[in-house]
Amino acid sequence: MVAVYRHDVHKARMRSHEDAAEMFRGLSVNQDVPLGADGDAAVLSRPRGSPEQTVDNHESWLRVSLLTGNSGEPIEPVGDIGLALYDVISIEDPEELHAAWLDAAVPALFSESPYYPYTSLKYHTLLTAALLDNYRAGAAFDDLFLAVSRGDDADVIPHRTVLSLPGFDLHVTSDPDGRPAARLGDVPTRSFAEVWARLQELPFDVNRERRWRVLDAQLRRIRSWSVALQYIEEYVAALGPAASDGTGGATGGESRGA
Repeated sequence: MVAVYRHDVHKARMRSHEDAAEMFRGLSVNQDVPLGADGDAAVLSRPRGSPEQTVDNHESWLRVSLLTGNSGEPIEPVGDIGLALYDVISIEDPEELHAAWLDAAVPALFSESPYYPYTSLKYHTLLTAALLDNYRAGAAFDDLFLAVSRGDDADVIPHRTVLSLPGFDLHVTSDPDGRPAARLGDVPTRSFAEVWARLQELPFDVNRERRWRVLDAQLRRIRSWSVALQYIEEYVAALGPAASDGTGGATGGESRGA
């Protein structure tokens, strides 16, 4: 589980897989992820097959923000990118490493591929880790759920929490443990919008404030998982956290529409 958080360091160094170095500041990086978790996470966010340039004049690994349209814009200020990246991936305890990725600013600067610049290296890595942890526990993809915890019940589940913000967390897990949840589907695909629409309770109260209705409507349109998770992080950072008093979670489900 340590190696999975280091498997795409070459992307943060703006290098292709073919040009990836095996070491970064004395750490072994860019190792293959077992059980197909990396490939499954990839197709959650970008198409299968040969990539094609999707944004004119963009040939950079720097991520383009779906919220602002800007490229390489950090949610938090970053000075030395290489040092900040090393500080995140050098942690040896797997659970501490997972927690560091949830809070990390540097991986969010980069996309999964320059061909798909709205995708997020940060959330691809967290999704890969969640899939691998579930697969290692014996779950198949069609056993997995997107689960929500919020308010006083919000809690990070090692390796399975894929987004953690003030007021709520999102998890990819085979065991929702009573949390509001929706199945991911039979096979990995760009299905975030469909899964989000099947949640019977949302992590924020769309009846309380218009900003949450806007966010909910946008998430019902975004198919790519890493794009959607990164969008939530940026949106909340820009407009403020959801209520953490347990009053979030208005009814979701298909009937609400967009």
